[in-house]
Amino acid sequence: MTTIEDTIEKLKVLQDILSQKFAVQREIDELPKTLATKKELVSRLKKSFVEKNERYETCRRSVADLRVRLQEAEADREKYESQMDQITTAREYDALEKEIRDASDREQQYRKDLQREEKDLQEQKLRLEREETMIKAEEEDLGAERAKIDSDTKERNRLLEELQDQEQKTIPGLGEDLLFKFERIVRSKGGEGIVPIRNGVCNGCQMILPNQFVNDVRMGNEIQFCPYCSKIVFFSDDLDEFEEPGFSDSDEEGLSDLVDDDFDEDLFGEDELVGYEPADRRVMSHMTDDDDDDEDEEEEILDEEDDSLLDEEDEVLEDEEDFDEEEDEEELDD
Repeated sequence: MTTIEDTIEKLKVLQDILSQKFAVQREIDELPKTLATKKELVSRLKKSFVEKNERYETCRRSVADLRVRLQEAEADREKYESQMDQITTAREYDALEKEIRDASDREQQYRKDLQREEKDLQEQKLRLEREETMIKAEEEDLGAERAKIDSDTKERNRLLEELQDQEQKTIPGLGEDLLFKFERIVRSKGGEGIVPIRNGVCNGCQMILPNQFVNDVRMGNEIQFCPYCSKIVFFSDDLDEFEEPGFSDSDEEGLSDLVDDDFDEDLFGEDELVGYEPADRRVMSHMTDDDDDDEDEEEEILDEEDDSLLDEEDEVLEDEEDFDEEEDEEELDD
């Protein structure tokens, strides 16, 4: 039959195994996120490249159209210039001169537009080449990152299998309900699920524990959970060798810190909570009784002081009356 001491020792070993296991699981879950970030970056670069390439193609078509129009304007100007020798009247000369001038203006404008568009086209081409190079580099990094993540994931899965084997070797003799609770505690409490009691204080949450609770832990009849942080607690003789556990009279000033009960009810059902009244209620009731005794003693002292003061006042009054009688007799004699 498994004793409480054996169970505690198994839980200590299991705590280390579960802590490593949960850490490895978190790493396995986090590894693909790095790859997803790289994929998103490459995807954005490719989308930007497509949009810029569309603008480049539009600019390229515009350049081609301007070249055609420039050639047409040059051809028109040359045709009109060749007709100058054939005119016979001033009217024909004026009309032909206007046609030549209009063709020259169009030619000059098309030439300016073409130079501007060709410059813009060249700049866009250079940007596309740079982005294409960047995309290739990012894709290479993505491939290397994917290979690294696959290798790391494989290594962590191997480590996870080893930890699971160690877990299966450790849990025999531990109840399913206890294992379920313990795993939830270790997962939610940063890898710590079982802690010792030192000088009546839980080493998990540093809260002062009730004397009766500490004594029950010391007895070792059953597994006990801290009423404040819900971690499993055990008694260690080497830690509590010189001091008595639990509350003492000198701890009264710190009792106000115990009003808030930090017990994690999410880890257990309402019918599974530890059957101990919170320390502040029990100890405060004890303090209330002590306060009543102190008040009774103070009232007795005040009563005695009041009686003493009354006696002194009576004596003063008697002295004053005697003094007044003596003065009256002296006046009568006079």
